[in-house]
Amino acid sequence: MKKPIQVTKSSMPEFEEYIHEIKDIWDSRWLTNMGVKHRKLQEKLAKYLNVENVILFSNGHLALESAIAALELKGEVITTPFTFVSTTHAIVRNGLRPVFCDISQADYTIDTDKLESLITENTCAIVPVHVYGNICNIKDIDRIAKKYNLKVIYDAAHAFGVTVEGQGVASFGDISMFSFHATKVFHTIEGGAVTFKDKTLNEKINALKNFGITGAESVEYIAGNAKMNEFQAAMGICNLRNLDNEINKRRLIVERYRERLHGIDGIKLVQPQAGVNSNYAYFPIVFSGRALIRDDIFDRLKAQGIFARKYFYPLTNTFECYRYQYDAESTPIARYISERVLTLPLYADLEFDDVDRICNIIINRV
Repeated sequence: MKKPIQVTKSSMPEFEEYIHEIKDIWDSRWLTNMGVKHRKLQEKLAKYLNVENVILFSNGHLALESAIAALELKGEVITTPFTFVSTTHAIVRNGLRPVFCDISQADYTIDTDKLESLITENTCAIVPVHVYGNICNIKDIDRIAKKYNLKVIYDAAHAFGVTVEGQGVASFGDISMFSFHATKVFHTIEGGAVTFKDKTLNEKINALKNFGITGAESVEYIAGNAKMNEFQAAMGICNLRNLDNEINKRRLIVERYRERLHGIDGIKLVQPQAGVNSNYAYFPIVFSGRALIRDDIFDRLKAQGIFARKYFYPLTNTFECYRYQYDAESTPIARYISERVLTLPLYADLEFDDVDRICNIIINRV
């Protein structure tokens, strides 16, 4: 059997480049607690994302939890069930109640035509999710949020480096959260960050990632530990240098998939969004008709050592911990897509021959 093809493979710098970057850590012995590498990466990310305020975290989930906590919200938060469960957990773990809005059939982001009808006197915020690198309808969300005086916290885990009409996604909403998990386009092994406009949040968010500590003898908040260490930051510094080249390689893979799968009956491809400069984070395909087709193709690929992903399936409002609180039938588009979507292997070093092999298995089945 040929070498297995995973759904993703982490991009990494040349070994010597990383060793060079971490070499001085052996001299300083400064391994964590916002050291030199941490500060260097933070500065470089602020420049790359064109924002003033960036705070790094040990992972994206704690970044989102802390972002929500910093705004001291109470009540209900409108969000989407078509996301990784981390989004929902971050809301609930802050003592808030998620209210699920259905998604758009065009790009699988939150359907802003349905959003306003879910707003009540208890609504305090919206947590939309940029999905697969597809960007939410930011103009409508901004309009609705201003109309009802709501906070907007974007889960931008899939959207690092994406721009909309020249504006980076890190500048949208009150806060945006990015995941730097090893599976992401840009990663720090594990890691995450938040970006935000209100500079007065700096001290509080920094405290929330460091046990609530605000001074040498002062702890103002009840919080945990979510600090990014120096080895994570060093990996991020290296990966950021190579990011544009990595994204271009991913673009070529996506173009090959589109060339092979375009116009095939029974397969829907998400169309590129106008004005959006993509990061080519994922390549989802949706199978029309019975959901069993998706599962059958998943199994056929797996039998050939090719590992796709049913992403996002199941919906978060159907997981055991939420199942009896919510009815997935209230978000029928999200449910339909979740039962038919498959994200195909996508990473910078994926060979065209392997893309063709994947496509042939799919085409021969549908």
